Amino acid sequence: MGETSLRKRREDEHSVQNPEPKTTSLQKQVGLISGICIIVGTIIGSGIFISPKSVLSNTEAVGPCLIIWAACGILATLGALCFAELGTMITKSGGEYPYLMEAFGPIPAYLFSWTSLFVIKPTSFAIICLSFSEYVSAPFYAGCEPPQVVVKCLAAAAILLITMVNALSVRLGSYVQNVFTAAKLVIVAIIIISGMVLLAQGNTKNFENSFEGSKVTVGAISLAFYNGLWAYDGWNQLNYITEELKNPFRNLPLSIIIGIPLVTVCYILMNVAYFTVMTTTELLQSPAVAVTFGDRVLYPASWVVPLFVAFSTIGAANGSCFTAGRLIYVAGREGHMLKALSYISVRRLTPAPAIIFYGIIAIIYIIPGDINSLVNYFSFAAWLFYGMTILGLIVMRFTRKELERPIKVPIVIPILVTVISVFLVLAPIISEPALEYLYCVLFILSGLIFYFLFVYHKFSWAQRISKPVTMYLQMLMEVVPPEEPQ
Repeated sequence: MGETSLRKRREDEHSVQNPEPKTTSLQKQVGLISGICIIVGTIIGSGIFISPKSVLSNTEAVGPCLIIWAACGILATLGALCFAELGTMITKSGGEYPYLMEAFGPIPAYLFSWTSLFVIKPTSFAIICLSFSEYVSAPFYAGCEPPQVVVKCLAAAAILLITMVNALSVRLGSYVQNVFTAAKLVIVAIIIISGMVLLAQGNTKNFENSFEGSKVTVGAISLAFYNGLWAYDGWNQLNYITEELKNPFRNLPLSIIIGIPLVTVCYILMNVAYFTVMTTTELLQSPAVAVTFGDRVLYPASWVVPLFVAFSTIGAANGSCFTAGRLIYVAGREGHMLKALSYISVRRLTPAPAIIFYGIIAIIYIIPGDINSLVNYFSFAAWLFYGMTILGLIVMRFTRKELERPIKVPIVIPILVTVISVFLVLAPIISEPALEYLYCVLFILSGLIFYFLFVYHKFSWAQRISKPVTMYLQMLMEVVPPEEPQ
């Protein structure tokens, strides 16, 4: 039978290292090129076309603005190197989830999966798709903002399409990612080359006295970092699909070392290109920086900018969906989410129930459609768990010395990243206190209620409710559970 012919995968529940995994719920189909494309494709999304204005508004000068962009790239690279050690030491998919499980136990790991499932991942997916729909609809409503109904419907359609592609095939999802990554690199190259040509022609006026009038305060720097790091988010995405990487000990660190510095260089050069045609005041007044750049430099072919920006955002959304589905899959497999979410499609060999569930949550977030609030929720929660995860790396240097570490970063790097993460979590609360941060903390802590009711105690009535749901999914989607750990 088809089910019995699948290559089986076995895990030792006491072991977190799988140098030669024999299990087959998910196939190893992602190579080095696809890994780099997932990192680049997920990072370069809507951020670089939106965040320049926010970073500049907090620094108020060209010089500090460019320094912030470079510093964000360095921080993302250092964080990713820490994750490379974790990913080659604990070769399980799911990103931060298995790392927190090994370092601190099930409760922090559950709170991460809870927050990621309902806040971090779907919020990011919704923001990217909303940005995509705004760029796509803008040419049809010249001189005015597109109706919110149109924007939200387009975003929902994008989520449905991306969810369907990733639920159908790992190979198809990787192919789509590669194509859109190539497309977004085209627009990045167009902006950079145009900027370098203008720079060579002597358009350097905006770089004179580049530190004059700058605002250097703790609050301003922290908020500038928040907006810059939003554009870099995705630097850890490859750790969510470690089990599907070919030769992860080699391809995971190589993808990071190649992908993130490439993005950093592109971001700095794109900002330089923006300043060759716009003053700081003009950039701050621009509703869409890249579109304004295109109108001034590429006219009458300026229409290519919103088109390729749409490609960029849809590629980032696809990368986010491809990796986030694996987090939900691993959480379901470990019993921290509905068991049916860990099921694998018999025909497609993809975690289809997890991906579809992720898409549904993202569509729900589109209904309010407040991008600014979503970004604040996302950034606060994301850096809280980034810091906890890298702190876990430091802890396991002393508590799990027996684990093999094909990659071992100097201890000063995780310490530095942990300190910066604490700063990024606390600084916005201190500089600009807002109730949304309190709501986010309360929502994270509310996961404890569900953990003790449904995971720790496993009440029988909850099992009776979930069983028919699981059986229905098995019949409807032709999915089977992964083999239980031996």
